[in-house]
Amino acid sequence: MQQRRLGTSAIVVSDICMGTMTFGKQCDKAQSFRIMDKALDAGIDFFDTAEVYPVPATTDTAGLTEEWVGEWMKEKDRDSIIIATKVAGAAHGWWNPPVRGGKAALDRHHIRKAVEGSLKRLKTDFIDLYQVHWTDHGMRAEDTMESLDELVREGKVRAIGTSNEDAYGLMKSLWTSDTCGLARFDTIQNNFSINNRRFEDELAEICEHEKVSLLPYSPLAGGVLTGKYNGGKCPEGARFSRYLEQGQPRQKEMAERFVNDKSLETTEKMMALAKELGMDVVTLATAWSKQHDFVASTIVGASHEDQLDPIIAAADVVLDDATLGKINTITDEILYPMG
Repeated sequence: MQQRRLGTSAIVVSDICMGTMTFGKQCDKAQSFRIMDKALDAGIDFFDTAEVYPVPATTDTAGLTEEWVGEWMKEKDRDSIIIATKVAGAAHGWWNPPVRGGKAALDRHHIRKAVEGSLKRLKTDFIDLYQVHWTDHGMRAEDTMESLDELVREGKVRAIGTSNEDAYGLMKSLWTSDTCGLARFDTIQNNFSINNRRFEDELAEICEHEKVSLLPYSPLAGGVLTGKYNGGKCPEGARFSRYLEQGQPRQKEMAERFVNDKSLETTEKMMALAKELGMDVVTLATAWSKQHDFVASTIVGASHEDQLDPIIAAADVVLDDATLGKINTITDEILYPMG
């Protein structure tokens, strides 16, 4: 497992990160512990969670994933494990998170409450990487950045990052930090996969020039790149199957963004290419995600430990120029499958 630096921070992590979003909904505690154990045994030392996990988030389950990660971590050497978690974004945005009475915000009051809750649930006195889950462009950037800077100065947080952010928001936050002498974001966690290469349009250039590392989530495009939705299949228990069949309007819209004619066509071509190369398409997609200069660590997910096998296999895979060219040809022919 290769190691890469998060931005210009002192933190170096495995280039594959174990995401925990499924822990508590798609898999129980014992299964979650087996997944984390297998990841750690394979050399993955970076684990990502959030105060609202598991997903879909509810008032009854928000924070459960952090509790399980904290319980699992009690038997481990804390300094050998890099833990990332997130403070929920504003309640008046695209979604109202089930925390702090439905009034979540990114000011000092809410950030303080969020980090203290995460520290307690994770059973630790520091968080390695603390991230804004989604941002609020309508408020003063100083209010958020000053609050995060305080946490770094106090030693409760080692480094900070953002997530689900656009080019304007990232540059605004970096400018604010530089102007005010505050801690700056070392990472950005955004959706990035063969089916969704939007990050390369603008944000990749910002990351390269400003030394901010991308932590791509959903490298398998929400599981679509495994091929499980191809041929009209709607696998039982799969997230987008549930959203398409039973979800609220916003969930159905999200599922249709991931599962559509263009994304399924791209997936079919990627599966054919993986077969030609003699590897699992999961291995191919994970290796492709890791093979970008602006990427520090690719966040993967699992609901069973066996799903980690083709992901771990990507640790030593370096795609040659010919293969990268074939992938580019596919994505050039089918532009922006996810819109």
